[in-house]
Amino acid sequence: MIRFVSSSGDSCSCVGKRFRGLYTEAMNSSKAVGLADVAREAGVSLATASRALNSAYGVAAATRERVAEVARRLEYVASPEASRLATGTTRTIALVVPHIDRWYFGEMVNGLEEILREAGNDVLLYHVGDPEGRHAFFEHLPARRKVDAVVVVAVPITDHERRRLELMGVTIVAAGGQDATYPYVSIDDAAAVRQATEHLLRLGHRRIATITAVDPDRVEQPARRGRTRGFYEAMADAGVTVDEELVVTTTWGGVQAAEAMEKLLSVRELPTAVLAHSDEMALGAMRTIRRAGLRVPEDISVIGIDDHPLAELVDLTTVRQPVRDQGMHAAHLLLALLRGEDPDRAQKLPTRVVVRSTTAPARNDQPSPARPATGATQH
Repeated sequence: MIRFVSSSGDSCSCVGKRFRGLYTEAMNSSKAVGLADVAREAGVSLATASRALNSAYGVAAATRERVAEVARRLEYVASPEASRLATGTTRTIALVVPHIDRWYFGEMVNGLEEILREAGNDVLLYHVGDPEGRHAFFEHLPARRKVDAVVVVAVPITDHERRRLELMGVTIVAAGGQDATYPYVSIDDAAAVRQATEHLLRLGHRRIATITAVDPDRVEQPARRGRTRGFYEAMADAGVTVDEELVVTTTWGGVQAAEAMEKLLSVRELPTAVLAHSDEMALGAMRTIRRAGLRVPEDISVIGIDDHPLAELVDLTTVRQPVRDQGMHAAHLLLALLRGEDPDRAQKLPTRVVVRSTTAPARNDQPSPARPATGATQH
């Protein structure tokens, strides 16, 4: 089960507040079923019932199933407070997520929640999408002493924020897009962009433009981190000098990339290919190219990163990263750490180029396509 929590620790739903009183009244009007009721009905001791419902060792499979069936029939719900007193754990995991309305983060959370739920854990989802909410979360630490662990989902954090997290005294794992010092599961962003760049280089492209993305809420961002570094490394290894006029930096998003592409269509000599930091950004670039009367890939090839579901629909060449698998691996890593095991604490999953119809060999025997007329790329 996923519960949404605001960065201050309050319920995110006004509707939830509206019905909280009705729920309390309904609970008080009937006698709550306790663990002793389950044990008595199942014909086992209180300790055995507790071990059976917590999937502990030493309980026969038939007994475990009988206790679980009785608990379901009696609609028994374990008290988190009682569980913590008995086991020293809450069986609740906090997920810290910067965005809940984007495909990447939804896929990551789905993978995490599936594995954590199967292991009998609840999930608290903390949305820290704006600077105010982010500050409130890291300063007030609403999850402190309420959870067994924290998973930071693709949130590049500052040293100060890292120190605040570590004050919680719980296990911390990073899932996706991290440069953290604690255990993590991600892809190698630099390697993914190297794959994309090398694909274009093999096709004969040399005037390769790149639309790079930065987090607008992060103050300190190295000029050449992750995906940007991979581009420069691949070009250098191929002996190709990067034309800085063809490097445009913007924030994540298709609309932002569409505007960045307008700048690239205003340079003296147009690029023959464009590499975008995400598929959504690649789609934005393609919109601008086509509105300018140019063709993809005949005039300009386009490649993205991620393999977003829309990439297949529009036949976009991209570098596929296993987003849901990263979430699942991060959950397994976390569970192993909570069990006291010693798993690989730095796990990077592979990426690969998926060739579709938006990239083609550079037309070196043809003159560069003419720049669009003034205003041709205006929306």
